[in-house]
Amino acid sequence: MGIHDFASTLMQVPGLLKLKKGMQPRPKSDKDCIARLVEDKAERFKDRTAVIFEGNSVTWGTLNAAANRYARTLESLGVERGDTVSVLMENRIEFLTTVVALSKLGAVAGLINTNLREQPLIHCVTVTESKKCVFGGELTEAVQSVKSELHLAEGSDYLFVPDTDGTPAPNWAQDLDAASAERESANLPQTGEVTLGETACYIFTSGTTGLPKAAVLSNRRFMASAGLAATAGLKCTPDDRLYICLPLYHGTGLLIGVGAAFSSGAAMVVRRRFSASNFLREVREQGATCLIYIGELCRYLCNTPRADDDHRNPLTRMMGNGLRPDVWMEFKERFGIKRISEFYGASEGNVAFANLLNKDCTVGMTSSKVALVRYDVDADEIVRDDAGRCIEVPEGEAGLLLGHINPEAEFEGYTNAEATEKKIVRDVLEEGDAWFNSGDLLRTIDAGFTMGYPHYQFVDRVGDTFRWKSENVSTNEVGEIVNGFEQVEFCNVYGVEVPKADGRAGMAALRLREGVDELDLQAFTEYVSRELPSYARPVFLRVQGEIEVTGTMKMVKGDLKREGYDLEAVDDPLYVLAPGADSYRPLDADLYAAIASGEARL
Repeated sequence: MGIHDFASTLMQVPGLLKLKKGMQPRPKSDKDCIARLVEDKAERFKDRTAVIFEGNSVTWGTLNAAANRYARTLESLGVERGDTVSVLMENRIEFLTTVVALSKLGAVAGLINTNLREQPLIHCVTVTESKKCVFGGELTEAVQSVKSELHLAEGSDYLFVPDTDGTPAPNWAQDLDAASAERESANLPQTGEVTLGETACYIFTSGTTGLPKAAVLSNRRFMASAGLAATAGLKCTPDDRLYICLPLYHGTGLLIGVGAAFSSGAAMVVRRRFSASNFLREVREQGATCLIYIGELCRYLCNTPRADDDHRNPLTRMMGNGLRPDVWMEFKERFGIKRISEFYGASEGNVAFANLLNKDCTVGMTSSKVALVRYDVDADEIVRDDAGRCIEVPEGEAGLLLGHINPEAEFEGYTNAEATEKKIVRDVLEEGDAWFNSGDLLRTIDAGFTMGYPHYQFVDRVGDTFRWKSENVSTNEVGEIVNGFEQVEFCNVYGVEVPKADGRAGMAALRLREGVDELDLQAFTEYVSRELPSYARPVFLRVQGEIEVTGTMKMVKGDLKREGYDLEAVDDPLYVLAPGADSYRPLDADLYAAIASGEARL
């Protein structure tokens, strides 16, 4: 350990002390909420910039006043404390205005993925029992196609927010901007009665089959995450500008990006969606000092043509998740980043890790009670001893991360009780205990001087999910869909590594029905394209004579994952759905070489 490492770590002490004090769980009965953060910033920094978007900017005072007008309009339409309102809108200022407005009423924002259509969209509105739907003009067609299947009333329950193209509200929706224009802009008295324990938002998990689960996000968890990001992660102040190009309906963009700004008073440079080609120009033009990232975004940027002055930009700090070790140092050095605060945590989880000491290639530490337990990857199950208890792994060995469920680390779960119970592991270290199953393998690492705090590193997803294109994919759900194809008798779905790509690409080992000599590739392609979202469609196919199972009839995936799509290791027919292709095709030596070298972008 060098002097620089020691000194650098000691410099983090004040932040850690603030963090320790701030992370003490506040009573759920305390009166506080997301909207109060904005009201505080409007009072302290009324004329300072809050949001910059597509050439427009608003101050904290303007943002708060607009949210008050939205809130009074929603209240006049019957939205009350505890009601859920679906929000379907791309990243823009009005998205933030809507979320804050709902918080002011003590209502819940159901934040829906803007890519969802048809049945998945219907499901998200329905499962949260939404009383209204606020949607952006850019998504009018998506809402119009499903409104006949929803319980919402035309004319009163659909609230339209105009986009920049000037398209008017359809005749079945009210224009929220127009209806709010003359409303009073002062703060609402009932906002002060909303408590930390109340639900602020529903954030939907990635639904492989189009049926996402609604994860519960309380005010307490939002504000704890926001405070962590602002104070100990990004260390941002009102003088900073956060570059946010991640979707705000997801946890990273909302909790870490928006949350840090709401907590600190820093300005947000919000983009509708990520653009690698515009990234550096915008960062420089807007003076962005902090970046909110996911690993895939960083990998895309590293794959862009390099320029000698890439490091000449105002960015100094970044916070996000999924930055893998093979990209970490290249990105940090190329773009001149001084501090990377990688974090780990699920939207629905009860534990979180954060790299607060600015160590390289680690998700950092946690204040929660966690256990890394032995997991049999091949059998896809937790290993227990003769007494039925889980076995903790030694330092440095990968183990399944479990987070202890207790009053200070509650598992808020989903709206669906059965889905919530499936994520709980019981009798782990002692009879009657309960732990959140993260579904991830982590390990402890040597990060140098860490003041006694163990540091961890993400290893892989396990079990029935893997991550691809920044989305979680359920192997079970994909398998159920693939099994529905008329030529398939049975399938085994798993994720495989792809060079220069984040996460794992989907692969399906298929056993064809008796009498079927060859898979109809065109028909199969049309089927999965119709039934599965793009990120969940298997990239690779392997047609097997038999599929190996355990004595308890669980499919064995270990060897399949290790062999992957390696032409030298697999004798079975292999197929791939190449980028831009309209059908699966046989995997040949040339395409395999391109994939193995990272030249073929899957």
